[in-house]
Amino acid sequence: MFKKLLLATDGSEYALRAAEKTVEMAKNMPEVTIHIVYVVDNSKTEVLNNWNTMGAQEKRKEKIKPTEEKFKEAHIDYKVEFLRGEPGPSIVKHANENNFDMVIVGSRGRNRLQELVLGSVSHKVAKRVECAVMIIK
Repeated sequence: MFKKLLLATDGSEYALRAAEKTVEMAKNMPEVTIHIVYVVDNSKTEVLNNWNTMGAQEKRKEKIKPTEEKFKEAHIDYKVEFLRGEPGPSIVKHANENNFDMVIVGSRGRNRLQELVLGSVSHKVAKRVECAVMIIK
């Protein structure tokens, strides 16, 4: 069975659904290790919106707080990791370099045009990661 799971989150409702599903699965896997990953986008928007480094760190922690609460309520151990870079490639690189058994990610449910123009983190992860992937709608 799966022993090492990576849950990618961005604090969205879609990511929270993925967290709920991960909690459900983890309850039936006593030896599982959960790694919650939040990718810090190095874009100019991130810098301009959060010129104060401490403010940016607090905002990130607030975004993942609901996810952490789900694991705490279920008494499931987890580890939070912050990565830097573009979300899709950063998640793929981290998953592949750390030998995860499965990556769980939420899907925003974009239409085909939006996905074509904007890309899809879940699609990029599913295509490039070297382990099982669960996409939660």
